[in-house]
Parts: sequence; structure tokens; C-alpha cells
Amino acid sequence: MSWFESLILGLVQGLTEFLPISSSAHLRLTAAFADWQDPGAAFTAITQIGTEAAVLIYFRKDIGRILSAWTRSLTDKEMRSDQDARMGWLVIVGSIPIGVLGLTLKDQIEGPFRDLRLIATTLIVLGVVLGIADRLAARDETGGRHRVARERKTLKDLGVRDGLIFGFCQAMALVPGVSRSGATISGGLFMGYTREAAARYSFLLAIPAVLASGAYELKEIGGDSHVSWGPTILATVVAFLVGYAVIAWFMKFITTRSFMPFVIYRVVLGAVLFALIGAGVLDPLAGESAG
Repeated sequence: MSWFESLILGLVQGLTEFLPISSSAHLRLTAAFADWQDPGAAFTAITQIGTEAAVLIYFRKDIGRILSAWTRSLTDKEMRSDQDARMGWLVIVGSIPIGVLGLTLKDQIEGPFRDLRLIATTLIVLGVVLGIADRLAARDETGGRHRVARERKTLKDLGVRDGLIFGFCQAMALVPGVSRSGATISGGLFMGYTREAAARYSFLLAIPAVLASGAYELKEIGGDSHVSWGPTILATVVAFLVGYAVIAWFMKFITTRSFMPFVIYRVVLGAVLFALIGAGVLDPLAGESAG
């Protein structure tokens, strides 16, 4: 991998990680369209550490409170009813599905799941799901025709059951094209949470999963792989810088706007991919030989 490739892929990672459009799919597609080797699941996982660092800084006050309250709850039973302490436990509970499935499906994640036909399918399907979830949320917030607006849930209403459902939604993002934020936010909207609450928990829930995945894949960089340490570090730093700006924008965006622009983008991109593959312009396994 060249320094230029790593710069572009770092930009792509930072721009797409927090939007419900799938950063892993866009890294895969960028390489395919540019006729580069597929950067691979390991490169993707490690550059996500950069964007996750942006989450740690952006939500540093929330994370600090949660860690403090959770730590005290280990020895103080009264603290276990504290909202921040409960959130700490719920992040752990919600992380179980992706941890188990990530290890179980490791070979598929690094191989068959990176087929561009599967990515095109997941882009479209999850786009439609997100669109339906967003419409339901909008109907509840405005009341719709002949209906009274219904109050949606916040993170104070989050319990173990919903935390696990969020967790299984997050695990779907092991397939490129699904999108971690897209899947968890859709799940949250279907369960009746506000857009902001679903997005906030989605970002908090991603912290242990992304950090653990990135650490696990560190051994895959260098050696016989075409991806070396220098370009990987550059891409991770670029992803952090761009990702911080994107997350700040996105959290403001969702307070007043719907997810429909992302829905349309996903469906159109998926359709274009199918058209290019069907016409023989794009090989569905393009660049798959990457180490």
C-alpha cells in the first residue's frame, strides 16, 4: 500500500465511519474503483481505532462519568442504580453479541463477506430498513395525520433487553455494507428511541468492540501483508482528524433532520454497484488477492 492510498483510505474512513453508510464498504469500494488491492479487514479494523479515538474525545465527559460510576458500582451496591453506572453495564452487555460473532465469523469477514455483490445487497436492504425506521420515528414525533405525537424513549429507558437488541444490531455490521451506526440506529428507532439517543448509545457501544477488534488485528499488519505499518498509522491519524469533525456535525444534524439523504444514497450506490457488476465493468472480487 502506498502513502497516497493510505491517505485517501484514511479520509474515507473518517468521512464514513459515523454516517449510516458503512465505512468498511466504502474502504472496499474505494480500493475496487481505484484498482488497488483490497486493504483488508485488518486495515479497516485498525483505522477504526482512529475514528474511535474521536468518539473518546467528543464524548469524554460522558465516558468519564460512566467509567467513574461503573467502577464505584463494583463495590458499592447503591451505585448500581445510578444511570451512569447502569450505562457502563449496558455497554458491556451490548458488546457481547459482536464479540462472540466476530470471533466465530472471522474467516467469513475476511473473505466471502467482502464480495461486492453482497455489499451492494446490504447497502440497499439496510437503506430501506433505515428509511422505514426513520419514517416511523418522524410519525411519532409529529403525530402524523389523525394521530397524537408520541413521546419516544431516551437512554434513561434503556434496559438489558434493549441493550442486547442494540448489540445484535451492531453485530450485523460485521458484514461490509450494513454500517454499525446504520444498524444500531435503525434498531433503536424501531424500539422507540429518539434519533439522538439511538446515535449516542450506538457510538458508546462501538468503543469496546472497535478497540478490541483493532487490537486483535494488529498482528496482521506488516510481514507478508501488502499493508505496512507506516501507511496504516497515517490512515489512522487522518481518520481520527476527519472523524472528529464528522461526528460533531452528525450529532447536530440528527437533532433537526431525518436520515432520508443517507437512505437515498445507500440505495442508489447499491443499484449502481449491481449495474456495474452486471455490465462486467466491475469485478465483484476486485482486489481480493490482498494479504
